[in-house]
Amino acid sequence: MQVQPNLLAGAVLSALAVMSSAAYAQSTPAATDDASTSSSPLQAVVVTTSPFAADESAQILTPAKVLSGDELRNKLGNSLGDTLSQELGVSASAFGAGASRPIIRGMEGPRVMMLQNGMSTADVSTVSNDHAVATEAATARQIEILRGPAALLYGSGAIGGLVNVVNGRIPTELVGKPTGQVEARYGTVDGEKNTSFDIDGSVGQIGLHVDGNYRDTDNYKIPGNAEQGNASSASGRLPNSFTHENSVAAGASYIDNWGHVGMSISSLDDHYGIPTDEKTFIDLHQTRYDFDSLINQPFAGMESFKFKAGYTDYTHVEKAENGDSNTIFSNRSLQTRAELTHKPLADWHGTFGLQTEQSNYSALSAIDGSAELTPKTKSSSVAGFLVEERKFGDVVVSAGARMESVQRRPDGLLNRDFSLFSWSTGAMWSFMPGYGLGATYSVAQRAPTVEELYSNGPHDSTSTFDIGDSSLQKETSHNIELSLQKTEGLVRWKGNLFYNKVNNFIYGRTNGLVDDTGAADPSGEFTERFWSQGDATIHGAEVEVSYNLAGEGFSIRGFGDTSHGKLDSQGNLPLQPATRYGVDLGYRQGPWTSGITTVHALNQDRLASFETTPTPAYTLVNANLSYTQKLPTMRVTWFAMLKNLLNQDIRYSTSVLKDTVPLQGRNLIVGVRTQF
Repeated sequence: MQVQPNLLAGAVLSALAVMSSAAYAQSTPAATDDASTSSSPLQAVVVTTSPFAADESAQILTPAKVLSGDELRNKLGNSLGDTLSQELGVSASAFGAGASRPIIRGMEGPRVMMLQNGMSTADVSTVSNDHAVATEAATARQIEILRGPAALLYGSGAIGGLVNVVNGRIPTELVGKPTGQVEARYGTVDGEKNTSFDIDGSVGQIGLHVDGNYRDTDNYKIPGNAEQGNASSASGRLPNSFTHENSVAAGASYIDNWGHVGMSISSLDDHYGIPTDEKTFIDLHQTRYDFDSLINQPFAGMESFKFKAGYTDYTHVEKAENGDSNTIFSNRSLQTRAELTHKPLADWHGTFGLQTEQSNYSALSAIDGSAELTPKTKSSSVAGFLVEERKFGDVVVSAGARMESVQRRPDGLLNRDFSLFSWSTGAMWSFMPGYGLGATYSVAQRAPTVEELYSNGPHDSTSTFDIGDSSLQKETSHNIELSLQKTEGLVRWKGNLFYNKVNNFIYGRTNGLVDDTGAADPSGEFTERFWSQGDATIHGAEVEVSYNLAGEGFSIRGFGDTSHGKLDSQGNLPLQPATRYGVDLGYRQGPWTSGITTVHALNQDRLASFETTPTPAYTLVNANLSYTQKLPTMRVTWFAMLKNLLNQDIRYSTSVLKDTVPLQGRNLIVGVRTQF
């Protein structure tokens, strides 16, 4: 469904008119008129994926980062991976501007779950790096990054962690008058034109929500040549790096003292180029229907009962440069989640529940409907989970467990069943007020995905001929993490050490050139990639020190992270992140806010046996400046941002296109945001 800019503007104005009339007619007291309170830097941020919806600073056993408010708007990129790529321990797959998925501590694909409001995005971004994550950061209220015991609530496969995009499409509280924001921005590196909005209102006991986004970009500018060391390759602009994306969503819920019950519907259309020699592009469409409910104190001994359900209809078509359709990827998914949070029992406070998912996935030829890449496959899973927490004086102990049954039922191929058991335990000792020393140990199991088991054909967008292995075994990860942190005062810091041993680690190994039938051909257009297994070890460290991040005046933050992954007796894991360190400098005074961030990544030459070129070091410098006007009923923020200020040729070691696709060059972004 194509949504033009004038239709989005019409939707905004219509929603404002309807909600304003409703708010004026009802007798509910109006919310405070100080529009600035919604983005105050001192406001506590609640992690919705935490089992107890705790404040971000309380996530000692589930290391969390929450992007919200001005910080989220300043880091917003064309994709979810781009938005999160500079967070501690997070990198990105960087397959051009249209597709970039977060990578956590060297873990990618199905090992990092993508959620929207606590439910799977149900896209096919785990299948290949050229597939976009089907959620929009521009309309997000906050984006959460979690690891640790709480991740068990959402999937045994979350070995690396999870990312949850929260957009509030199903209202959970009533507002006395319409609230929300509208933003428009323009970027010079790709001619970006981006408009987004989200609005909440209420009529009586009915909460209402509407949001939308429109983004249009041209091929982006690059500092030098597209291919390293090849002066004859493209320069100026990266061919076929355009994006066109729009989304629209609406939701409503009935809200009372006992809780709420509501539904939402959303539509996402994404059209973007794949910056390879084939110049293919992808047309993506997704429609989501979500249901959410909460009952407070449903019966004796219980604090709350939550039930969620979601149906997703996802399709994307990979097309040749001339517009001919090559492969149709489809995924239809039905999910349910039921959670009960109990009151303290023998001083243990916890959440337990049941989660189910049924999906129909395929990657078929657009010409004759044959299983060109992956056959039609029905998958189902049923899982039960439990997370508990208890205080023993100055020590907080947390434990979680998840049992899951997964079935794969492909057309004409071997059926597979997997029984998974994952668990985690940890403790945090507050040895002084504001200081904590913690340790966690977790075991997580993951079933092989459909594409890892059953792929057998050419994938045009990645120029690979993918071959699955239906005999693959489940992965089992054993992870140890130590953390030390200071969470109070002007000066705060944290450090994490982690060691992850993964049995039966699944990875793609390349093996020479083939033609479109899979036959060996030295001049073939496809690289053979087959899914293999081996034991792997991933270890690393993260550190962060900050001063006055939330107050007025000067602020500073220093940070660094490193991660090393190896296949036992077989060398390095492929596509490992580079070691990075950096510093943020900020100044906030009255209506003015400014900042500059410098990130330096070291040369990454820890290559897998089938990788050929190291990734050069780079220094990324970003800056921002904003001025906020407080008006009687709203606040208006004028902002300017410079990204890649030094115009460096930046290539991520985590990108399969690192040799031929650099990141964007210097980019000036200007815009205005209205909050009311």
